[in-house]
Amino acid sequence: MTHAPRRRYALVGAGARAGLFVRALTTDHADVAELVALADTNPARIAVHNARLASPVAAYDAADFAEMLKRERVDVALVTTVDRYHDDYIVTALEAGCDAITEKPMTVDAAGCRRILDARARSGKKVKVTFNYRYNPLHEAVKRILSSGEIGEIGSVHFEWLLDVRHGADYFRRWHRDKANSGGLLVHKASHHFDLVNWWLDDSPSEVFAAGRLFFYGDQGRKHGYARDYDRAHGAADAADDPFALKLQEEPALKALYLDAEHHDGYHRDQNVFAPGVSIEDDMAVLVRYSGGASMSYHLTAYAPWEGYRLMVNGSKGRLELEVVESDHVAPSAAGAVKGEPGAAATAERGSARLLVRPYWAPPREVTVEGYSRGGHGGADVRMLDDLLSFEDRQDPLGRGATEKDGARALLTGLAANESLRTGTAVRVKDVLDLEEIR
Repeated sequence: MTHAPRRRYALVGAGARAGLFVRALTTDHADVAELVALADTNPARIAVHNARLASPVAAYDAADFAEMLKRERVDVALVTTVDRYHDDYIVTALEAGCDAITEKPMTVDAAGCRRILDARARSGKKVKVTFNYRYNPLHEAVKRILSSGEIGEIGSVHFEWLLDVRHGADYFRRWHRDKANSGGLLVHKASHHFDLVNWWLDDSPSEVFAAGRLFFYGDQGRKHGYARDYDRAHGAADAADDPFALKLQEEPALKALYLDAEHHDGYHRDQNVFAPGVSIEDDMAVLVRYSGGASMSYHLTAYAPWEGYRLMVNGSKGRLELEVVESDHVAPSAAGAVKGEPGAAATAERGSARLLVRPYWAPPREVTVEGYSRGGHGGADVRMLDDLLSFEDRQDPLGRGATEKDGARALLTGLAANESLRTGTAVRVKDVLDLEEIR
């Protein structure tokens, strides 16, 4: 039996998120994929990933990305850089004849989105977006129930997402705190959530209104009594007992990728979440009207005492309710850690998940979902990678694989919401970018 040759992958953006893809390419999926190169602006971060490999791969400065694609005969480019640069690398890869896989959000503005869509049309190559939450077994169950018509025609959705003071705080320590880099949480984080609703409803947003502000972090920390006078945690006496301080020297993986790499670029991964310079919001409410007539009320809070989300979908035959508690509190000993990093401190935290269908004139039905776990985005990461790293035309009745059009739809909800925050008025999505005009 003849096997197809392994596809050659190169990754640009060798931060912490890159580790998920490097491990997948070099272990579980090494039979179909070959990692041939890593690129980053910081050579120390590339060295950290290469040190974990049995056979180190070629290392390139990010400025030499186009040359790397040619020299290493790359088939697929993986983009895990700072969000504002995604479109540059995706377009370069497409124009070089490569397929592209990008972390969400696909980019941070309408101009970058248009560049990607145009390049995709010209090149005929594929773009995949890593919307891993589509692969969460709970979210797959929601998709099946809504698609079955069990709750009838959908009239409205309410979606509330809570980031706790460990996870939420981390966006205010990093490059994400600058809206120019990330588009704010309505683009960087909520693109996951907006994509889920687009996918569940099989619909696109048409009009968006938003209200939001920086309420808790940044300069607001002084008003609430949490502010400490330091710029970054490492070496700062005031950070020693600050529950919001990230102690890089106590996190081996992050220490290697960031603290030990600072001398190359001066990037501080552990900035004070209450220091000046934050230009993103931490409390956001969004009202979305969809092309099919349904509406959504959405709220994202980045300073909650617990982490999780609540989804309610109202239909003509009943209602669906999902509540997920990822962590019921933040253990004091884990307050300054990064979500997902290993450690015993989080063992006191509890989680739960419950999915209910409430039909008219009948008792609620609880839906049992197999395969859900608290780790790896509910078990989604492993399932996503299995699909993502295969460029075969697989049959998937749920349509979980996300293309550049899906990336654009999710992005446009956030971009329209940001524009609404700026103007104080409702924004028509097609006035931000009309997808029907794109080839």
